[in-house]
Amino acid sequence: MTTVDSGTSEGAEVPRTEPDPRRWLVLALLSSLQFMILLDMTVVNVALPRIQDGLDFSPSGLAWVVNGYVLAAGGLLMLGGRLADVFGRRRLLMCGVVLFTLSSAVSGAAVDPWMMVLGRFGQGASEALAAPASLGLIALLFTDPKERTKALGIWGGIIGLGGTLGYVISGVLTDLASWRWIFFINLPVALVVMFLIPRLVTESKMVREKGQSLDIVGAITLTLGLVGVVYGLLQAADHPWGSAKVLAPLAAGLALLVVMILVERKVSDPLVPLSFFANRTRSVVNFTTLFFMAAFISYTFMLTLFEQRVLDYSPLVSGLAWLPLSVGIGTGIGLGTALIPQLGIRVVTSVGYIGAGVGLFLTSMIDVDSSYWGGIMPGMLVFGLFAGVTMPAATNAALHGVTVQDSSLASGVQTTMQQIGGALGVAVLVTLAIRDTEDAIGRGVDADVATTEGYALAFRVGGALMVIGGLLLLALVERVDTKLRDPMAESVARTG
Repeated sequence: MTTVDSGTSEGAEVPRTEPDPRRWLVLALLSSLQFMILLDMTVVNVALPRIQDGLDFSPSGLAWVVNGYVLAAGGLLMLGGRLADVFGRRRLLMCGVVLFTLSSAVSGAAVDPWMMVLGRFGQGASEALAAPASLGLIALLFTDPKERTKALGIWGGIIGLGGTLGYVISGVLTDLASWRWIFFINLPVALVVMFLIPRLVTESKMVREKGQSLDIVGAITLTLGLVGVVYGLLQAADHPWGSAKVLAPLAAGLALLVVMILVERKVSDPLVPLSFFANRTRSVVNFTTLFFMAAFISYTFMLTLFEQRVLDYSPLVSGLAWLPLSVGIGTGIGLGTALIPQLGIRVVTSVGYIGAGVGLFLTSMIDVDSSYWGGIMPGMLVFGLFAGVTMPAATNAALHGVTVQDSSLASGVQTTMQQIGGALGVAVLVTLAIRDTEDAIGRGVDADVATTEGYALAFRVGGALMVIGGLLLLALVERVDTKLRDPMAESVARTG
């Protein structure tokens, strides 16, 4: 089976249009891999206390079990997306799978804190290599617009399911087996993908002219700039926004990104063509992704803490408590995919955002006496359903107007926004909750009451961000064409 065969690096890509049912097998394999990769972004949260005890982590060092992943992924994703387009999507995918396998094994077998942190950096880097390449391949595999909408809907839904099922799986494995198995379960999936993908998919890459070189300066400034921004946001979770530990990396990162923009404007072969961001729909969707992920990640993070610290749930019960969210997201993905042809991507994404915001407002009504069935699950189901509705539409919109040349870059940009949005959620919304709690305790409020009120405030702010994002999408998103453009074919058609 082939996707798009570029022949040599100077040859033109020629999309293969003949139907081949094996492309759905490729989609299943790549989606399973992405599911496991995204699972590792959240799977450690429930297991952190056991990991700390087992490896004797210090409190500050333990944060790097989470931050190491986010920093590596957020800093490298856009570079990984562009490298996949330039050097070959299958090649970068396989590099990512190998790195994911090795880093998962290192994390699971860790006997010292440094081994765990090294493994987590490796897992984050593997997402940066594998995720954009995978989505780029999927976009090229499905040439029919209707089939591509369904395929991208499945892919977009994996993001939410991987993020939420991590809590369920982590709780079950941590309580019934060992925290090490949250990493070891990755290995069979990675090995199957490693064996089958080279046999099902041939190489594809962008068309490059002879003598065209890689933009090294752009690659360095882009990567270091994103690392600086993400690191500064992560530091803001533990330090005041005005402190040097926050401002210095943020300022350095933003300065490097400005340098990158100046470089990209002048070089003949830019790593990231600035014209890519001229498309209004893509820019708006990627911008509102920051709101979505900030609200989503902070919601799952804080509600888990509320269940364990205030309601005294065990890791197993806390993990299983997330099942309705997974059901809601799965249902929403199917509903959203079905509604896109009837209502259009603009309406589906905006309604999904606003509905998810309502779910967060419902969750913000929790108190120290809340029951699971009456206080937590209603908001969880509403949030999950509408978040699921928006995922396939947002993924399709992120590829609006994208050419076969830039399919992996588009994925890298969207996934980078997801990582930065998650870091913003921890840096802003979780920090807002913590500081509101500390102020309330200082006024003599009971600790559990203060903690609950802090979380509720953050949920309301997250809900407001979702509603604002939905209104921006409704006002600014254009009519989305799900057909991937082929500039080579267009050029031939104009001159024929």
